[in-house]
Amino acid sequence: MPARESTILQPGTGEISGDHYLAASPATVMWGRLPCERDTAVLTVQPGQTVTIDTVSHEGILEDQGKDPLAYFTGKGVPAASVLDDAIEIAHEMSRDVMADGPHVVTGPIAVEGAMPGDLLKITVVRLQPRVPYGVISNRHGKGALVGELPRGEHNVSVFTPVEERDGRMVGVLPVVEGGPGLVEFPLAPFLGTMGVAVGGDQRPHSVPPGEHGGNIDINLLVEGTVLYLPVQVPGALAYVGDPHFAQGDGEVALTALEASLRATLRFEIVPRDEALAEFGEFTGPLVRTDEYLVPTGLDPDLGEAMRRCVRAAISLIQARWGLDEHLAYAYLSAATDFDISQVVDIVCGVHARIRESDFAAVPLVGPPRPGHPSVPDPLKTGDSARTGQTAPDSPVPDESPVLDEGHTA
Repeated sequence: MPARESTILQPGTGEISGDHYLAASPATVMWGRLPCERDTAVLTVQPGQTVTIDTVSHEGILEDQGKDPLAYFTGKGVPAASVLDDAIEIAHEMSRDVMADGPHVVTGPIAVEGAMPGDLLKITVVRLQPRVPYGVISNRHGKGALVGELPRGEHNVSVFTPVEERDGRMVGVLPVVEGGPGLVEFPLAPFLGTMGVAVGGDQRPHSVPPGEHGGNIDINLLVEGTVLYLPVQVPGALAYVGDPHFAQGDGEVALTALEASLRATLRFEIVPRDEALAEFGEFTGPLVRTDEYLVPTGLDPDLGEAMRRCVRAAISLIQARWGLDEHLAYAYLSAATDFDISQVVDIVCGVHARIRESDFAAVPLVGPPRPGHPSVPDPLKTGDSARTGQTAPDSPVPDESPVLDEGHTA
């Protein structure tokens, strides 16, 4: 099915729901590197405000694909009007050091007024809108989980993947054999692979390895409605996003996910250091929160060490938040928590743990009480109902980056 012009979110077109809008252009993006302290914000917002941000996928603009997205995608049957204008502009006007820089395009940085080192930046994913009905999945030589085995032959492999509607839902479609009909279907779950804050100093990090600053964390839980907490490194935080995905399996084994451009509406808030310590204890981040889980992370070039770091982070979080003895927290994790491999293709491997908050509903929080936890009376309840826990009538239920070669990951 060819891309339909009506589904294309060209710059400035379609619904823009944020308090601010940030387009992707050579003036507002970086290609291959991430912001640092010396960079100037392209937008400044007040805490609590939302920003609708256009992101551009690197797939289709990279050098091994011709650095010409119009030619690349029309060659796959996409109408010219359905190729993003900002992708064309970025590929035409910008360049990068293929041997020293990463592949990713990131939009930003965005300064959040009042954010200071020691605080947490809270980024809520309000909405994610696909900008196009197609994407690309790539495997490149020297990259992925099976280096030296795949891809076969001398060329890199990029698989153009259309998105189609089936039974009222959008799916990615693949053939069984090259050039065959699209028979394999998988659901979309859009998220931003890169969400981060600027590092201190005047050296821009490579876009591939994630770290305490966040960056290319590739955690597929970060869908609409979820939250990412990042330790602020510099005044204003200088946040940025990119590496948009339509879908990704844990591990991202071939090298990339289904890479495709998204329009993201995000809310930026500041959690002051004292509140952050009361809520989560001391942590270096990133930390994800979904409706069901608290998700600490572990990052290291060695996957085993990334796993160990994630386990330590999970124990520390449980101790700080709920006060469990160390050996009991460890036992709980072993019995009840899944540790997932975020990705193994970003030089620095990622592991994340899914800790169900509901398992601790009967445990009083350590530190100052916070509304919303079962141990804290609901302010909507009054009199005896607040003291007994019965609901009142009609009340609602309550480092310096390495030098890497091109296209290391998505």
